[in-house]
Amino acid sequence: MQFTTVPPANSQTPAGLVVTLHGWGANAEDVASLLPYFNLPDYQFVFPNAPYPYPYTPLGRSWYDLRQENMYEGLAESRELLKDFVLSLESSTGVPLSRTILSGFSQGGAMTFDVGSKLPLAGLVVMSGYLHPEAISPDNTNIPSTLILHGTRDEVVPLQAAIKARTTVESLGVPVQYHEFDTGHEINLEMLNVARNFIVNALV
Repeated sequence: MQFTTVPPANSQTPAGLVVTLHGWGANAEDVASLLPYFNLPDYQFVFPNAPYPYPYTPLGRSWYDLRQENMYEGLAESRELLKDFVLSLESSTGVPLSRTILSGFSQGGAMTFDVGSKLPLAGLVVMSGYLHPEAISPDNTNIPSTLILHGTRDEVVPLQAAIKARTTVESLGVPVQYHEFDTGHEINLEMLNVARNFIVNALV
């Protein structure tokens, strides 16, 4: 899997690792451009590129197809690829899974729920995301603490998707922080501030 990685600014051992997944039609560079706004200079960041081309623009990537006729095509393969990739980071970065945060936006948020719920991570950050059908098993009580961020005016992934995800993970006893923002389908500075605080507290 292709990815961009940014080590800590001070060249010291990372305080933690943050893996951030882009949305449908975006790419690793898109989310990497947010790095200065996370304001976490002591952390290492990894931005993977989704494995599939996006059907509408040459630079875009996708974790799986979202067109009606091929809905979820490629999801099973991406799930395995991403799980193996996250597991491999422990040896390549020296940061244990217990100090790794998986985060994602939109389709990347859905992948965060899906893959992150099955790994012993420090936490999950889901921005404007949603749950895949049957992504989280009802007997899975080991899901990492989760932060859900969503815009009330999101025209791509309705707010109801965030409420459903919150209800689902809370019902399994997972510690959940849930925040709504007066915004559309986007990541804004307010969201990143909340995410930053969650990440720092998860890795105390």
